[in-house]
Amino acid sequence: METRLRVTDLKRLKQNNQPIVVLTAYDYTSASIAEQSGVDVILVGDSLGTVIQGRESTLPVTLEQMIYHTEMVTRACTKALVVSDMPFLSYQISAEEALRNAGSLIQKGGAQAVKLEGGKDCVEVIKKLVSTGIPVIGHLGLTPQSFLTLGGYRVQGRSPEQGKLMLEEAVALQEAGVSAIVLEAIPSELAQEITERLEVPTIGIGAGPSCTGQVLVFHDMLGISSKEELDVPKFVKIYANLGKLSREAIKNYVEEVKQKKFPEEKHCYVSSGPRLVR
Repeated sequence: METRLRVTDLKRLKQNNQPIVVLTAYDYTSASIAEQSGVDVILVGDSLGTVIQGRESTLPVTLEQMIYHTEMVTRACTKALVVSDMPFLSYQISAEEALRNAGSLIQKGGAQAVKLEGGKDCVEVIKKLVSTGIPVIGHLGLTPQSFLTLGGYRVQGRSPEQGKLMLEEAVALQEAGVSAIVLEAIPSELAQEITERLEVPTIGIGAGPSCTGQVLVFHDMLGISSKEELDVPKFVKIYANLGKLSREAIKNYVEEVKQKKFPEEKHCYVSSGPRLVR
């Protein structure tokens, strides 16, 4: 029987030069599919605000919503490490409040680790959580919860000064006790420098091939979108256009019902037939 991946395994994977595969999931079904497909880590991202809720940013996502979605995901997983995002204002006010909120994601949601965005300003919070027994994943570069102050969703760390600061912040997060760091939307050269400098793994999203692992959003990589024209970031590879396939399938269903072609006789029950099962 396969055992669950633990945060303590992440550094070992880096030391053995084994890439770490991370994928977001927001419900039982998507998490089940991800785990059955061999994903190492499942991230219950606050990206559910834009992907699931149809909002313009992640800022409106609440702690209660993160607990709700995390519980669904953890119910599906027995092997993958489940990490839950700490939403906006759930950890920035005080270390004590951050501890209560992270504890809820662990205790009620069932997550095995939490992720939070930010650099040196998060060090004391990270130390508090880790010292209490809550594993933490860091997040540098493009931090979506700060998109208002960043001037939008822009690549970060382009200048030498920005790169130097991000490297310093990565080291500070490692010293604070994080188990890994997500690097989002930064130049690949900078991501490589940070990865080589750190002992903990880096997980890239739009940060090039040199990171220890990679993470993508479930709906992006599968081409699932509310729009017919797919609009995903440059760094996303679409492995299947399930949105297009779904629309075609539903259109066929609509047409067959309208034309009274569905249901056919084989889809109907008779008095002596089998009992109704799903």
